[in-house]
Amino acid sequence: MDSQLDLVAENKEIVRRYRKLLKCARTQIKEKEDEKQIRKAFEIALDAHKDMRRKSGEPYIYHPIAVAQICAEEIGLGTTSVISALLHDTVEDTDLELSSIEKVFGPKVSRIIDGLTKISGVFQYGSSQQAENFRKMLLTLTDDVRVILIKLADRLHNMRTLESMSRTSQLKIASETIYLYAPLAHRLGLYAMKTELEDLYLKYAEPDMYDEIKTKINQTKAARNKFIKEFIAPIEEELKRQSLPGKVIGRPKSIYSIYNKIKKNKVAFEEIYDLFAIRLILDADIDHEKSACWQAYSIVTDFYTPNTTRLRDWISTPKGNGYESLHVTVMSGIGQWVEVQIRTTRMDEIAEKGFAAHWKYKESTASHRENGLELWINKVREMLANNDSSAVDFVNDFRNNLFAEEVYVFTPKGDLRILPNGSTALDFAFDIHSHVGASCIGAKVNTKLVPISYKLSNGDQIEILTSTKQKPNEDWLKFVVTSKATNKIKEALREEKKLIAAEGKEMLERKMRTMRLDLNEELLLQMRSFFDLKSNYELYYRIGKKLISVNDLKRFRDLKQEKHNLNKLAPRDTKQFEREIKQVRNKESDSLLIGEDMDKIDYTLAKCCGPIPGDQVFGFVTINEGIKIHRTTCPNAVELMSNYGYRIIKAKWTSQSEIAFLAGLRITGTDRMGLVNDVTKVISSELKVNMRSITIETNEGVFEGDILLFVHDTSQLEGLIKKLKSVKGIIGVSRFNFDYKPNHA
Repeated sequence: MDSQLDLVAENKEIVRRYRKLLKCARTQIKEKEDEKQIRKAFEIALDAHKDMRRKSGEPYIYHPIAVAQICAEEIGLGTTSVISALLHDTVEDTDLELSSIEKVFGPKVSRIIDGLTKISGVFQYGSSQQAENFRKMLLTLTDDVRVILIKLADRLHNMRTLESMSRTSQLKIASETIYLYAPLAHRLGLYAMKTELEDLYLKYAEPDMYDEIKTKINQTKAARNKFIKEFIAPIEEELKRQSLPGKVIGRPKSIYSIYNKIKKNKVAFEEIYDLFAIRLILDADIDHEKSACWQAYSIVTDFYTPNTTRLRDWISTPKGNGYESLHVTVMSGIGQWVEVQIRTTRMDEIAEKGFAAHWKYKESTASHRENGLELWINKVREMLANNDSSAVDFVNDFRNNLFAEEVYVFTPKGDLRILPNGSTALDFAFDIHSHVGASCIGAKVNTKLVPISYKLSNGDQIEILTSTKQKPNEDWLKFVVTSKATNKIKEALREEKKLIAAEGKEMLERKMRTMRLDLNEELLLQMRSFFDLKSNYELYYRIGKKLISVNDLKRFRDLKQEKHNLNKLAPRDTKQFEREIKQVRNKESDSLLIGEDMDKIDYTLAKCCGPIPGDQVFGFVTINEGIKIHRTTCPNAVELMSNYGYRIIKAKWTSQSEIAFLAGLRITGTDRMGLVNDVTKVISSELKVNMRSITIETNEGVFEGDILLFVHDTSQLEGLIKKLKSVKGIIGVSRFNFDYKPNHA
């Protein structure tokens, strides 16, 4: 009886959610037929997912309805996107065929769903399924940008409901989100979505830090609101007096942006001054937007002194994703810096809803300028057309080129070129034309002669110098950051590399015959693992270039002949390690217990982040160094979990307390007599902690010091940090990473 009641309640809730979606979608609907099509899509999705439930136990249909709701309400997409969102998981997760969808809804919806459907099948070792999926999704950008917008809506809802997933899944999905999807939302101008994705990442990656910042933001809310009210009062009054219609609002910065400031500047929450921003949103028609914004800027700076070094004018030159706004930082009456963002209603909608809002205003702005988003999408298309690297390399390339901030430079004739920040004169040459890049010998920047490696700055005017005798070489790859330059240089080097690899293959065949070894696929796989190479081609090339010597090949042969070392020559996968862990521990659990069975399971603690008991950790299966244990906050964690999620092993600490681990603490403060003595006394006497080294540098009364010491776990380390902060003269204490080996105390 109870289950029947539950089913009735669920059906009512499904209908309620659908009606809410329809109400929101109606604002975008142009024809009555559209509403019928949305209903048809809902009914098909409801039937296809009828027996499916999410990890939380809820009916699966809640998810596609929620994704469609985000598309309509938060991004402002129309009927085609709402239909596609409702059906986005049907082809992948149910028996529904893509051809059936095309018959009912046409080729546009079919193409979008195809772009959203994940690739199935087996992926080669060293590849990444997520990277493959991401590349496939981007390929649809040449046809329809809505694929990516719906995918972002899908990811946002998954992040909002991540609570029901396992800890390992939470970390993988959150890492993937911060690595790819949050920057993609930012690049498409979806600032509200980007901010929420970043905050949700922090909520699951570093829950303690997230909760701490959130609590402190709430605690300071009353004082902040009072300050904002007093700050904006004279501005509002003057806007009315000058008949400049609009509104002034104050909003707190996101939890993630505050976290970044704490991390980057190594300061406490209380030391961050710009916890919020003031936004002036003006009602102005398209022809008078610019003058209205500068008029408002004049009003703000009449009341408050501006910091001229922090003026950002994205009205005259919008960002590459179409973002337009005027940012100025001013000094308030109580000695606090405040950021003021000035924009119009149109600019604000584009800033919040990005690409979808851009299309809404496309006709009215077409005569003013070509939109930065269109330029960016054209660059994506160009990059996709020219890229033939592995999926993981492609994703990294995509991030570096298309998520970076821009630098604005000019040709000798005064034409504006927008390149990724960090671009060089050589990047600029390839951006002009591939032939200009290939024959570039140098450049004149602002009439001064510079090398091809010169990094461009905003406002530079560049003239490229060429020579018919010049040709690309491998060192050029160190001087470029753009995808176009990288691909063109690689293309030029490829033919030469082919010849070298062919020679290398012949050399290897001759050498293996001499060593009486059969050069088959198994041997090549072992050899690649031994030299840590991704392909046979790379192996042949390195031999041809004499980067792998005859002695190196002899070392490989000798190791192969030692039978007990055979396992070191073949890459091992995650499943193999999980089986070993279960066997060693004689339990069903596949979690690696750190501190036990170190001699039976091949694992080490990663040097990049120095994990200690109490840290949240995960295991990563390397190609030939066993499992590496990393902290979830490791600088490399996001990339590893995002690109190589299938090589992640669950890991937790044993309760053993006899093992001590080396940790690093950085202390800063004002220098005084006896300070070092007080610090060492706290460490060795009061807390009975063994110290390995202490180095302190002083400069005009201010000091910075690094301490290396052995601790048993994070609680002991946190206690030590608290004690050190109470020492007179110490201003800050923070943990840092370094290379180390565990010590048995």
